[in-house]
Amino acid sequence: MSTGQKLLMITIELPYPASSGGRMKSWNMLKFLSQHFDVGLACPIRYGDESIGPMLEKVQLRDFLSNTLEVPRTAWNLLKSYAFGMPLNVFRNRSLKLKAQIQAVSDEYDMILVDHYESAQYVPKNFKGKVVFHAHNATFLMWERFAKSDAALPYKLVTWLEGMRVKASERQVCERADIVFASPNDIDTLATIGVDRRKCHVTYHLGDDSQLDLPDLRFESTIPELIYVGTLNWEANVDGLLWFFDEVLPLVNQQHPEVTIKIVGSKPDPRLTEKAKALPNVTFTGFVEDLEPLLSQARVSLAPLRFGSGIKVKVINSMCRGLPIVTTSVGAEGIDATHMQHLAICDTAPTMAQAIHILLTDREIWSYMERESRQRVREKYTWSKVLGDMVKVIKR
Repeated sequence: MSTGQKLLMITIELPYPASSGGRMKSWNMLKFLSQHFDVGLACPIRYGDESIGPMLEKVQLRDFLSNTLEVPRTAWNLLKSYAFGMPLNVFRNRSLKLKAQIQAVSDEYDMILVDHYESAQYVPKNFKGKVVFHAHNATFLMWERFAKSDAALPYKLVTWLEGMRVKASERQVCERADIVFASPNDIDTLATIGVDRRKCHVTYHLGDDSQLDLPDLRFESTIPELIYVGTLNWEANVDGLLWFFDEVLPLVNQQHPEVTIKIVGSKPDPRLTEKAKALPNVTFTGFVEDLEPLLSQARVSLAPLRFGSGIKVKVINSMCRGLPIVTTSVGAEGIDATHMQHLAICDTAPTMAQAIHILLTDREIWSYMERESRQRVREKYTWSKVLGDMVKVIKR
């Protein structure tokens, strides 16, 4: 029940439908907070987004503030972001109209929840209430890791510079906030740039924990198929899949020429679709509303990430469903998991191909990981526990 306290949540995209890891956290957080506070929502709207009506039918809001915004990630906009003195993604989420709307109602709210560091630009400078920052990631770390990858030198330089700008921006957001919520590993990372640990509190990005109510998966009901679910235009996902196609898949095909791979997600990066033209066993499904038929027939889930930060929802989601997942140490980051018990954690192409081979063929190990991964989620990673703890901290 609402306490009468008024909380304005500002985020960088419409959180509904929960079609990505970030949206899933934001949507579940919005629903849960609306049960405990008088909640308003402010966010930019992307062109063509038709989900406003369905969202407003599912959650009761004090205010809904929005403005249509579409600023693509281009070299020209990168240059303009330097002219405005802000990181590219802050510039891409900048709306003067939305800022004015928030300014007009901010005095009516006791708290502002900044969801994503890019949203902090909308907090009025004269706001006298409390500011709560929810960090989806220590984002600067993703840029720094990509700058150390095997990308071309000019690209690495640009990403290194962007990482420096994002680091400064995230530090400023944390300094402005009264409370900072982040995953344990992101709190450690933010502490390295001077963020006060005393204002930091643990939260997690989780998956669809309603899957825990579904029946256990059975090895004999699956087919030799690998599945990847994720945002297919996010650079960390694109990089990981390209690496998988080039380095891991040829090794898998040597042992399992019959294996098929389904890539689930909307608007795949052209580099992925171009690469897949030469891979007859790879299929792009587009956005899928109900993943259950695909998850219940696939034998192995994939998350071949080489850079990123924070807990990866695609990994938690597979654990929720009990579908054994092969990932990297980056993909397993922040999750209390043991190799070949809860996850297969592999950082080289040969070890990843070998883990996939084991899970495609060894029913006993597959079934063991199916059980153990779901049990770990039940113990530590459910929404009711994580969001309940968050509300307690905010109220206190």
